[in-house]
Amino acid sequence: MIDIDKQTERQRAKAKTRKRMHVEIDQENYEYKPADKPIDYYDNDTQQNVGIYVRVSTDDVRQTTSFELQKQYYEEFVIQHPHWKLIKIYADEGISGTSLKHRDAFNEMIADGKAAKLSLIITKSVSRFARNVVDCIGLVRDLAEQKPPVGVFFESECIFSLNDESQMALTFQATMAEEESHTRSRSMETSLRMRLDHGIPLTPKLLGYTHDENGNLIINPDEAPTVKLAFYMYLYGYSSQQIADTLNTLGRKSYLGNVNWTSNGVVQVLRNERHCGDVVTRKTYTVSYRTHKSAKNRGERPQSTYHKHHEGIVSRDDFIAVQRMLDNAKYKNKSFLPELRVIDSGILKGFVVINPRWAGFKEGDYFNASQSAYEEAEKEAPAPVQNEVQIEVEAGDFDLRGFEITRSEFFDSVNRPCITFSNNQIMLNTECVRKLGEKNNIELLINPIERKFAIRTTTPTNRQAVICSKVSQKIYYTKPIPSAAFQNTVFSLFGWNTECKYRIIGSRYEKDNEIAYIFDAANSEAFFKSYVLSNQEATEAGTVSIQPYTPSGKRIRAIPKEWTNSFGKPYYLHEQTLSALDKQSELDWKIRMEGQLYETGKKINVTPFDELRRYIKKELNGVMPQEKKTNE
Repeated sequence: MIDIDKQTERQRAKAKTRKRMHVEIDQENYEYKPADKPIDYYDNDTQQNVGIYVRVSTDDVRQTTSFELQKQYYEEFVIQHPHWKLIKIYADEGISGTSLKHRDAFNEMIADGKAAKLSLIITKSVSRFARNVVDCIGLVRDLAEQKPPVGVFFESECIFSLNDESQMALTFQATMAEEESHTRSRSMETSLRMRLDHGIPLTPKLLGYTHDENGNLIINPDEAPTVKLAFYMYLYGYSSQQIADTLNTLGRKSYLGNVNWTSNGVVQVLRNERHCGDVVTRKTYTVSYRTHKSAKNRGERPQSTYHKHHEGIVSRDDFIAVQRMLDNAKYKNKSFLPELRVIDSGILKGFVVINPRWAGFKEGDYFNASQSAYEEAEKEAPAPVQNEVQIEVEAGDFDLRGFEITRSEFFDSVNRPCITFSNNQIMLNTECVRKLGEKNNIELLINPIERKFAIRTTTPTNRQAVICSKVSQKIYYTKPIPSAAFQNTVFSLFGWNTECKYRIIGSRYEKDNEIAYIFDAANSEAFFKSYVLSNQEATEAGTVSIQPYTPSGKRIRAIPKEWTNSFGKPYYLHEQTLSALDKQSELDWKIRMEGQLYETGKKINVTPFDELRRYIKKELNGVMPQEKKTNE
């Protein structure tokens, strides 16, 4: 049923609306002002302050021709418009358009536009303006929002940025320009890979060499002595800064042709493998075609090495030796080549002398060095089985089978000698350093086969000596030993987690004023942050009967799982161990042993010391700089 009243009401509302829309304007009391005429590139009657942008992406001679022709063309182009005023031609030569970095003229033009010095910017194409979508669209919109707005005209595409209808076309063209740059980058990458991996490595200009007509590196007799002098001085013991100062004094020129040597400049010479006749390809790579930022190649790109590619200025062995010295120099260890020495007898048999600042040796080097101290029979003999120990008890003696010598770690470990590995540092506890006293120059040793770590006292003149304590008011306090270069190797040899810190209880050995501490990593305690535990482990830690971890300050202390099944070592096995130690001869107990030099891999035949000195004296005309001390 139709509701007559509602229908009538709707009709009345519609009539009222129509009447309101047909209002008669009182012309005597009404004024209309039209909007300003919009800026249009095609309107020659409008006054325009014009900026021209010109860019070529390379320094090629043919590009230079294009560069000059573009400038001439647009100068004439502006003259043809009587109401246009040419403010400036902004030109970037040899600059890529994928980034705003180094585009000084472009950035100046944008700044002038925002400062109202320009009202119109003209460029050949979108790709000349920018090859990055974000930069192109973002800058065009920023200019359009200025008061008054600044328009950009792209001649090839016939796009004027202040026309609303041009936005889609501009976005599409900017995307195409960026993708074109991406395609070219991939093409260049493919071409480079084929060249580098198929016997045609790149050999740019290098100090000490020139190129023959075929582009091969040949020694430059005028520059080669400078390279050789730098290598020999570093092998001799001079720092890179001392070498730089010497080369500046001698007036030796760098590969750029100037006399302004720096420490970093010397290191670059020493790091370049081409000086020993090798070529390593793709040491760096471009991360992104947009930013052009380069990064060191750590396996992200393939790499090829060409040995004996050309004649070397220095020997490969000298080059390798210098690299090891440079690697160690990062950890304040300078002036001498690292070496491995292994103790072949005595209480420290199988221990390898280490230096916490050495980065060149790896896990296999330490393991092989330690193994070399044992006889073949020892290497092949199976480990003794503890439960096969024969025990004889005399009549009337108390039978102590089943009794255990309780682990001291379960009680007060503060008064026990221990060593801690954490945060790229090694630290002895107070008990150790107080007992060592003024003998705080120590040497570090490791036995990866027995998984033991040791320290022994030494003299300050020892190259491997480190200071383990500091004194205040005649009291010795523990001092951290930096070990950033070596600590990852220790953790790997002992099978430790790098996210934890570890503490090992040790034993003290002393003979004829010689002191050593030996720490068994098999019974090490780990300390880790609580977040390492899973939620279930964390919530149940207080409810289960046995857990191999307990709170310890801000960390959680974890003990070896096997400790939860016993209090310590069986009494008779413990006694047998002490008896074996007592039976050792004085020679076996000897702590202070030099150790045998262990060669890792192929022996490096470094240029002899005397020959280094003779060459340096000849090049310096007999005047030697201040020589460095070998123990820093």
